[in-house]
Amino acid sequence: MEKVRGVRELPIFPLPVVLFPGMPMPLHIFEERYRTMLSDIRAGDNLFGLSYFDPSASDKDMPPAGHVGCVAEVTETQALPDGRSNILAVGVVRYAIDSYLDRGDSYLVVRANFFEDEEEDSSLLGAQSRDVANMFMRVANSIRAMNDERGSLPDISDTDPQRLSFLVSAAMEIEGDMKQELLELRLTSERLSRLRDLLTRVVGSYEERARIHSVAKRNGHGGKKIEIE
Repeated sequence: MEKVRGVRELPIFPLPVVLFPGMPMPLHIFEERYRTMLSDIRAGDNLFGLSYFDPSASDKDMPPAGHVGCVAEVTETQALPDGRSNILAVGVVRYAIDSYLDRGDSYLVVRANFFEDEEEDSSLLGAQSRDVANMFMRVANSIRAMNDERGSLPDISDTDPQRLSFLVSAAMEIEGDMKQELLELRLTSERLSRLRDLLTRVVGSYEERARIHSVAKRNGHGGKKIEIE
């Protein structure tokens, strides 16, 4: 919240992706209006709003009042010879669009209300967070096993519950609409509960696929053959 203190006007970049606070997002800037926006924010506070926009659902890339997005801070920029840019943005804090401003810019600018999750019982969140972290790591390790990746993943069991909920939401391969729903929630406990339900549905499948992959690798080397009918 400290980074947006005093921010009254926020440029908006509608994209078919969902950004979560604390999470990185590489972007390629090529449209003229967003080249201008990048130049303007680089001369200022490096902040813009990333709003989820599904082009298959609507051809109007102007999120309505009340829409929830995530403030992005530009942390790295690679300018290309033809005027395009590659940037790395990191999520800062969520916002709800209050109203649009007409400043004569080629890109959208809004007045936004910034918010974080509401305060909750830390012991309850801690238990939920550990459950989600455990199942997420089981899925992640299964995927690594199927990809024959070596080494160990960092321990995330003690990650702050709200940050963990954003990390897992960003990492999971789910539809954009579902990610947007997770972004809009204002209770960490509810976000963790939904993530736990999602992970519960898939963790067994991932572990079974990893087991089959391991057995298949051993086939002909003392392992059991897999019979497929």
